[in-house]
Amino acid sequence: MLGTYYYHQIIRKTIIAFGTLFNQIHIKHLDGDGDVYNEMRVPLAYGPIQKFLARIEQQADLNKPIAITLPRMSFEMTSIQYDSTRKSNITQSFKAVDGSNLKKVFLPVPYNIGFQLNLMSKLNDDALQVVEQILPYFQPAFNLTIDLVDSIGEKRDIPVVLDSVSFTDDYEGDFSTRRTLIYTFNFTAKTYLFGPIADSTDGLIRKVQVDYYTGTETTAKREMRYTVVPDPITASPDDDFGFTESLDMFFDGKEYSPTQQKDI
Repeated sequence: MLGTYYYHQIIRKTIIAFGTLFNQIHIKHLDGDGDVYNEMRVPLAYGPIQKFLARIEQQADLNKPIAITLPRMSFEMTSIQYDSTRKSNITQSFKAVDGSNLKKVFLPVPYNIGFQLNLMSKLNDDALQVVEQILPYFQPAFNLTIDLVDSIGEKRDIPVVLDSVSFTDDYEGDFSTRRTLIYTFNFTAKTYLFGPIADSTDGLIRKVQVDYYTGTETTAKREMRYTVVPDPITASPDDDFGFTESLDMFFDGKEYSPTQQKDI
């Protein structure tokens, strides 16, 4: 299997979905009468927090228009780890439809993707407004619906778990030093990774047969057989078709014709 090219973009989709959770957070500033005089959306970007802290420290002139606006948030993927607690049978597979083609898909492999969300703020009240808009949604998980494999329409709910929250205030400078409060949120997204999608080699199921026995022991006599097939038998999944059902009777393991069944 190694060497077969495929790319479902599952990790990329998980990163985008995680960031989408936090890209519409707003804060408000009130005057003495309780009226809103300023409202802003908190900017969100992908990248390590060290990158943004370095830019803040290098901007001595706070009046420059290129200064980073606070508050702002950043996030990044920090880890990928196999989750043995959600392990399933690696040889088990299921069928999926890609257009008019039947595909064979092995069960996905569970992986935990770690994320770190950082909130940088100059004012503590601004930071607390953001914190209170995040925490209530995680108890401790929030489910994201992600289209993991587009070609077979495989959508799954991915729990995003809030693992921990911490904050730092290391302001020790003079009045010209820009203060930065940092709140750090650590998350785990419990996603699934799919392997290559193969064409099914055993085709469509065109006949279902169920036998009824007099008991569960190995010497039990067969009494009835129920069979159902599509009508016509050559129908494909996208055709307009019905089903033909038949019921055969057995007595002491011997099959009887419909006429004999009526006589009995």
